[in-house]
Amino acid sequence: MSDDQQTDPAAEASAEELREALADPELAGQVRDVLRHLGSAPFDPLAGAFGQQPGLDRAAAAREAAARPLAGRTVVVDPGHQLGNARFPREVGRLVDARGLRKPCNSTGTATDAGYPEATFAWEVATRVRDRLRSLGARVVLTRTADSASRWGPCVDERGRAADGADLLLSIHGDGAAPGASGFHVIVGDRYGPRGRSTAYARDTRAALQRAGFTRSTYVGAGSALSFRDDLGTLNWAEPPAVMVELGNMRNRGDAAVMTIPAGQARYARALARAARTFLTR
Repeated sequence: MSDDQQTDPAAEASAEELREALADPELAGQVRDVLRHLGSAPFDPLAGAFGQQPGLDRAAAAREAAARPLAGRTVVVDPGHQLGNARFPREVGRLVDARGLRKPCNSTGTATDAGYPEATFAWEVATRVRDRLRSLGARVVLTRTADSASRWGPCVDERGRAADGADLLLSIHGDGAAPGASGFHVIVGDRYGPRGRSTAYARDTRAALQRAGFTRSTYVGAGSALSFRDDLGTLNWAEPPAVMVELGNMRNRGDAAVMTIPAGQARYARALARAARTFLTR
């Protein structure tokens, strides 16, 4: 509702993600098994000359699993709206099948009082999430490939269907509520898709955002920061577990101050990537 200069996301995240990976009881047990094997396996000089020691192979595999826990997973990240939507009212206003109801293809999104667009905020967070998830081994697909004033869409049904065959869908937005309202909330589809698993993913997302210092919505979810809706085409068409996050109220001065700066966008991205990792490795 300007891209900053960044450090290498993989380098920035590696130590933190490795610590989190080793905190996983199952993975920690695998690492202990490898270390025990290394201590007991006999040395084979031919293996040393012509190949890897079995224990070393297992150690390398454990390190790879710790560093790339999302290898083999596909995550679709949906940066809400598009910067140019306002310039294409006919295309964006066209009604599409939102699965059981007809809705406009898309909308312009909201903006801060100073004019910072939701579409740009969503793009900045989404590309950071993409980089972090890729550093964890995931294949990441964005539903749009640019934040462009000369483009529009895609439509809400296309965004949801983009997740066909994926493991997860994350749709990123900012809200445009009354100025006194603040905080994030997480939306789950209430009509189609794996509602139970999406709810679990929403709870992981809520926990990760709170851990990162963000506060729950004061105006949606009666304190739970969770919302269940059946009128959102993106979620209605999503086959895998899916959530839509309204990361803050762009009309609220405090929320907007965080949402419009690179450091705040990076905090959101870290939390969202952590939530995806938590859910997909459980």
